[in-house]
Order: sequence, then C-alpha cells, then structure tokens
Amino acid sequence: MKWSLKQSTSAQAEVTEDLAPEASGHIATPTKVTDTVPAEVATGRSSNRMLELKVGIHHALLDRINLSSLDKISREELRKGIGEIVAELLIEKDEILNRTEREELVSDILDELFGLGPLEPLLQDEDVTDILVNGPSSVFVERFGILEKVRTEFKDERHLMRIIQKIVSAVGRRVDESSPFVDARLADGSRVNAIVAPLAIDGSLLSIRKFAKKKIGIDRLVELGSMPEPMAEVLSAVVKSRRNVLISGGTGSGKTTMLNALSSFIDQKHRIVTIEDSAELQLQQDHVARLETRPPNIEGRGEVTQRDLVKNALRMRPDRIIVGEVRAGEAFDMLQAMNTGHDGSMTTIHANTARDSLSRLEQMIGMSGIDITSKSSRAQIASAINVVLQVGRLSDGRRKVLSLSEITGMEGDVVTMQDIFQFRIRDRTEDGQVVGEHEATGIRPKFLEHAKAAGINLPSELFRTDVRLS
Repeated sequence: MKWSLKQSTSAQAEVTEDLAPEASGHIATPTKVTDTVPAEVATGRSSNRMLELKVGIHHALLDRINLSSLDKISREELRKGIGEIVAELLIEKDEILNRTEREELVSDILDELFGLGPLEPLLQDEDVTDILVNGPSSVFVERFGILEKVRTEFKDERHLMRIIQKIVSAVGRRVDESSPFVDARLADGSRVNAIVAPLAIDGSLLSIRKFAKKKIGIDRLVELGSMPEPMAEVLSAVVKSRRNVLISGGTGSGKTTMLNALSSFIDQKHRIVTIEDSAELQLQQDHVARLETRPPNIEGRGEVTQRDLVKNALRMRPDRIIVGEVRAGEAFDMLQAMNTGHDGSMTTIHANTARDSLSRLEQMIGMSGIDITSKSSRAQIASAINVVLQVGRLSDGRRKVLSLSEITGMEGDVVTMQDIFQFRIRDRTEDGQVVGEHEATGIRPKFLEHAKAAGINLPSELFRTDVRLS
C-alpha cells in the first residue's frame, strides 16, 4: 500500500489549525490517564521536546496523506501505514524513540485524525463508565462508582469544540451560541450531552455515559453484590407473572442496567415495544420494536416526544411496553397502557425513595395537561404499578437494590405500599466501605397469587425475617 497521498488544502487546514503550536508551545496531544501511562514515558523525556516532535510529525503526515481517501481502509492498515511514515520521519529528524513511545505516537495520531482525539483511550477503557469534561484542561472519569480526575486534556477550547462538533455532526445535530446544548449518541450507543458558551462559563462541558458492551444479567448483579440470589428469584417471578414494574433511583444508580437485566425474564413469544430518549436498552428477545424520540430541527419543528411514541405504541399490538425513563406527560399514557391490557410493562424514574417515585409520577400526570384530580391520579398509579424497585449508589461507589416494594391499593387518598425486601446499612469500615445486608421484612407479597397462576411457586422461606438472604 502506498502512503504518499497528498491531502486537500481545506482538510489539511482544518486539522492543522487544531494541532499547530501556540506561542506557549502547547499542542493538542492526547494525554493518557495516570494509571495507564508508564512513568518513564510520562516523565523521562523532555516534555517540550516531545511536544515539538509530535507537532512536526503531525504536520509532516498531513503533507503526505489524503484523509478523504482513507475511509475504506481498516484501522490496522492505517496504523501500519502511518507507523511506516512515522519511522521515516523520525529518521529524517534524527530522533530516536523507544518502541512504546513510537506506538503511543502512532495511536495519538490515529485518535486525532479518525477518532475523538484525547477521549479515545478513555472510551476504550472498559472500567470507565462515565467521562466528564469540564473545559479543555479538566477531565474526570467514573470507575467502579468513584469519580477521579485524569491527565487527559485538550490543547484549548477550540480543540475541545472540534471534538464536540465531530460527535454531534455524526447524528445530524449542531451546537453553537444559538443552540448551546445538545444530546447525541456515539456510534457504539454511548450517550452524550454537550453544553457550550455562553451557557458554559469556564469552557465547554461534555458528558459521556458509556454504553455497556457486555450485557449484564441478573446473575452478574448477584455476583457483584447488588442483590442476593433470593431477591433475584423473586424478581424473576415478578417479570414472568407480568407484574408492572417501576424502577426508581438517582442519577447513575443503575436504573437502566437493572431494566436490561429484568428484561431477560420476558417471554420470547411476547412482542415488546421500547421507547427511549436515547437508545440504551439491550433487550435479548427476538421480537423487539425500538422507538427513539426526535428533537426539533433548526427551525424548531419536527419534534417527536416520548408521549407521542407511547400513544403510537398502543397501535402497534405490543404485549409489553418498556419506557426507558418517564420524565413528563408520557407518564399518564404509560399508566393508561399498563391499565389496559399491557401487563408486564416496565419503566424507570428519577427519585430518591420508592415513596418519592409515586409522588413524582403524580406530578408528571399533572404535566400531561389533562384535568384530573389528585385522588384520581393516585388511583391510576395504584392500579397500574405493582412493584417498585429502588436502586441506589452507596457512598463507596457500589450500586445496590435498596428496596423491593409492592403497591397494594388505596386507603382514602393514599396509595398503600409495603416493603418486601430492604437493604440495611450496619456500619462503615475504616477505608469507607459500607457494611450492610439485604433482609426480608416478613411480609408475603400479594403478587405470589399471580406467580402461582403463572406456574411459579416461590418458597415461603424467602420472605422470613429469620432467614439470611446474603
């Protein structure tokens, strides 16, 4: 393969502008995270000398390659070809790099030209679940539920904006002063939110919730300690007996992960319609119809909301409807669907407790614009929702099922609910680890009758207070 293709002037200028050194001598060189860069590479060589070398290599490469002609070439072929050019250029410049430094240089070039630049190593790190960019020189990631600052940084605000524009343009969106915030999705399904000046004061803000490449099932959640096996057995019965489930929790508590895990118990014969703002669900059934909302265009037209999709889903002959997360008036339509023959439907909601989730549902019904009394709203909730699963992230970063509750009906104007399982915090270790355990409350849930009708017999020992669950 010949790698001496001359790049067009316009394309070269666009990339060169972001890679060129400023008066200060800084360039857009992706910096790897602290725990993945060998100390001798990070500190052993003169920093300024390496920066100058990388600038020179970048510019020399842009003189030799044509970016527009490389879209059909695999990344491995690109790596090999660019690696050969880099070796030649190093000889021309009389520079000596060890193998690790040379490989990192080639990776940096590939990431900058064909990926998301400094973010690429973080996107490839399977332990990273969230990437949070607070301006060009401040990047945090979440690993194992804990936020930590990393050494990744951008050259300047213009470089960061170029990466943001690359992300949003891929999905037909734009972000600028007239439209300063945007939601988008990467090719692998990761969810992206960006907000720029003038709303972002200290530099553009970029948040990436990475899409899990590996499907996490209930067995894996049990293995991780999110719930004990007896509770997983009960949840399996809840889904198989077609009880309607509301998963409640705070931001990053694992609601979508739990929804994905529970969906594995849905009968393969059922037709499932999923509705999401950003497609994240990874259902394992064959018969799944996936719907996603659409934001308004530049003229403010063409928006399709979750409520529009829920209404339309009722005409699609679904057995179950799964809404990724209810946020507004679609809650009313979702409850209507649960009350009109679509048993076994599921959704998630942002709330700190199971009881709070019912209050939030009531508020969302009010956002639908339908004239309905509070008592009627609560009656809709009580008849539609059967089980509320509260999930949370503990102070040590671990995610747990905090409670499994059953809605039993109405007493006057109050929706009645009883806890079946709870997670009780007992203590904390010196290193901050939370010590606690799941326990049954001793109440036998009413949904056992539905489980029995579905041919599922749960042993009564599961609900005894004197039986250790974990």
